[in-house]
Amino acid sequence: MDRKKFGIILASIGIILLVGHLTGVRSYVTGDRLGPGRDAFSRFAETQGEEQLRIRITEEAAKRRIEPIDAVVDRVWKAIPGYNGREVDIERTYQQARVQPPGTPITYIYKDIEPKVSLDDLGAQPIYRGNSSKPMAALMINVAWGNEYITPMLDVLEAEGVKATFFFDGSWLKKNTELAKEIQKRGHQLENHAYSHPNMSQLGDQQARLEISKTKDLLKETLGVQNRWFAPPSGDFNDRTVKLAAEQGLKTVLWTVDTIDWRKPPADTIISRVEAKVGPGSLILMHPTASTRDALQGIIKTIRSKGLQPGTVEETLSSDRLDLSDKSS
Repeated sequence: MDRKKFGIILASIGIILLVGHLTGVRSYVTGDRLGPGRDAFSRFAETQGEEQLRIRITEEAAKRRIEPIDAVVDRVWKAIPGYNGREVDIERTYQQARVQPPGTPITYIYKDIEPKVSLDDLGAQPIYRGNSSKPMAALMINVAWGNEYITPMLDVLEAEGVKATFFFDGSWLKKNTELAKEIQKRGHQLENHAYSHPNMSQLGDQQARLEISKTKDLLKETLGVQNRWFAPPSGDFNDRTVKLAAEQGLKTVLWTVDTIDWRKPPADTIISRVEAKVGPGSLILMHPTASTRDALQGIIKTIRSKGLQPGTVEETLSSDRLDLSDKSS
């Protein structure tokens, strides 16, 4: 083959390769290789749009951030639990928003920010209330007598969809295990009210310790309950009582609002007391009395009318936020 023919063949191959390359570029640009309606220019636009979406979410996240509140020891209220803050989960929000049709409002996804100081960090301190930023109030029912009113109260709680915390006197629990199991079956929190309803501040260390431990053990043995809270009978306690309870892993809880139901006032009087004093973080003290049986539904409605959610002591004193959802934007 002479040089002329060889040159013509090489030139032809070069032209074929060039045309093929240009055709490939054209196909990429016009979208033949990316799918219908997806050329390089539209892909670039999409990338720019997604970047703007991420920037928008990040900027909005900074506005929506709520700082957590640390637990503190207050001069009047003693130990006050902290309250979780919240922030936008930017990555999850972005990944959800980027696949939505154009113009769809962004639904922000949140996550908790825990306080740096928790209730556990405060040591042995009595607790009278929850955090005032938490829109919840606890129903705490001390049980040492009044069996005839317990089931009607349970029925009201069930009808209203509310859980309460029952603090059991140990000697009562020993005699009324089946009724205690019914309370447990209905989903309520069960805790410690000492064993024989003594004035705790007047007991020696050994006896005070025994009053707490006997009921704690009984809750575990008969109901499988891991006891966490201790409510001293009649609200009688001293610093030593709180420390003895803490030695057994229990926090001492009192109340914010006293219904004084043991004096058997009319139901309307109890409801009025709650209405006048209840607020975010309140712990409302009750007993199984006829007055409270008749007032319980009104108490729950009063709590809700103030924009609060009725619940247990555990829920009210936890730092958990009630609802991390938020409206779209």
